[in-house]
Amino acid sequence: MNARKDRVTIFKPQYLFMKNALCLLFFLPLFSLAQQDTCGLKKSKDPFTNEVKLSTGFKSFGSGAVPVSISVDATPTDIDFFIWVKKEGTCFDLESEAFMVWEGERSKATFRQSGSINCEGAFHFTFKNTPTPNSWLRKMMAKKIATIKLTGNGGKETLVTLTEEQKVLFQRMATCIANEGVTLLKK
Repeated sequence: MNARKDRVTIFKPQYLFMKNALCLLFFLPLFSLAQQDTCGLKKSKDPFTNEVKLSTGFKSFGSGAVPVSISVDATPTDIDFFIWVKKEGTCFDLESEAFMVWEGERSKATFRQSGSINCEGAFHFTFKNTPTPNSWLRKMMAKKIATIKLTGNGGKETLVTLTEEQKVLFQRMATCIANEGVTLLKK
């Protein structure tokens, strides 16, 4: 009887090690997924103002014939959505507008061009960077955008229809920049 007890205690530490190792191997993928869920924002410093700027970098959007790239930047004062239409002769002035329609809704938001007058296809609209995002930015974070219609000089329209992956990407970009942009605010 004594020999049996000794045998059990000899193998017990090995059994516990194997059990713990299996548990660790089971949960390891969950830890790696949590680490991959970062925003991947690029941090840079403005050479003129020395202010820190966060950027998503340009991402490709649109499923139509017109290629479009979108970047979202945050500074201590602003959150800037930069839409770049890569179609020759696309001009925007201070009267140009972007109309955003959310998935499954009839409501839309209108944003006026806040960038410079150009014929390079560059369209900007900005929000103030505040501790709590404004209502339109919160809506971009909470709901998926279905389409973006840009109206340029002479009423020329560019319609950007987003795929399902692009809708999620745009929502994630807005969420990341709003959440991380708060860290730039001066206290």
